Amino acid sequence: MYSWDEDTSSWYGDASYRYASTGADKRKTAATRAKTAGPRTYEKRGLPNEKITTPKKHISTESKNPLIIAVDVTGSMASWPFEIFDRLPLLYNTLSQYRPDLEICFAAIGDARVDQWPLQVTTFASGFDLEQLLKSLYGEGGGGDAPESYGLFAHWVNTHVTIPKLEEPPFMVVFGDINMHESIPGTLVNQYLGDKPGKDLNAIKEWQKLTETWNTWFLRRPTGTRGDMIDEQWGKAIGAQKIFHIEDEQRAVDYAMGLIARAWGHFPDFQDNMRARQDEDKVLQVSKPIEMICPRCGGPIPVDSAGMFSCPYCGTTLKI
Repeated sequence: MYSWDEDTSSWYGDASYRYASTGADKRKTAATRAKTAGPRTYEKRGLPNEKITTPKKHISTESKNPLIIAVDVTGSMASWPFEIFDRLPLLYNTLSQYRPDLEICFAAIGDARVDQWPLQVTTFASGFDLEQLLKSLYGEGGGGDAPESYGLFAHWVNTHVTIPKLEEPPFMVVFGDINMHESIPGTLVNQYLGDKPGKDLNAIKEWQKLTETWNTWFLRRPTGTRGDMIDEQWGKAIGAQKIFHIEDEQRAVDYAMGLIARAWGHFPDFQDNMRARQDEDKVLQVSKPIEMICPRCGGPIPVDSAGMFSCPYCGTTLKI
């Protein structure tokens, strides 16, 4: 389990790694608070901390670089909050050295038609505060076989999240493995979000609206078949090029960090970070699919590209 301090000597990769000076004060503060709190533990809750996770709240951040990490916690997916918790200091310490004002909001997604807590969300936070927020979520592990209430989450973001200081589309990473209910009953919106839409909502349209603001990625578990009905529906919702098929479920957080680091111009540093934790084969396995696509629009990048590359689809400039 990763710690909040800057000591990377216990990492079991072959290479060494040192965090940049940027964000050092925040990392030091988080490490001090973590030391006071004692050893890191993640005990699966019997229920969420509803005062923290209720989706009826409205949240806002002054950060120019907010990040939302949403996790499907139905069925076998319910173990993913632990995987993220285990790597939370690594996730935050790595990305915040690139953008020190980084703030993260977590969401847990279930099925509003059968689950008791189908949508749990936190506020935006940074540093050690993220620890308590992530602990407040409950991996209910329910849900039907398919589909789930991803659309309810999208509507929550569209109506309950305010980010006034953006300068570029912020990242939203959704970890999931299934399709969504295309109709969002207005009664469920009222029950769980406290809103009164007056009619049923279309989940696909809610996601399409969301992507007007958020750089949205669906990181899909290595299950199912590429191009199947799940890919088809998510392609309509966020664009087929923004569906990222994970090859190694244990490296899910690394895929997310790599996409963001690539967009922010720090992909080589991310790879060095990963080399201090994994062998070179694993670094290459994670890096290859990230290097083949634009981290802004998902457009393909020619294999012979080098130097400064301007994406012909969205205009993003990348250092290849």
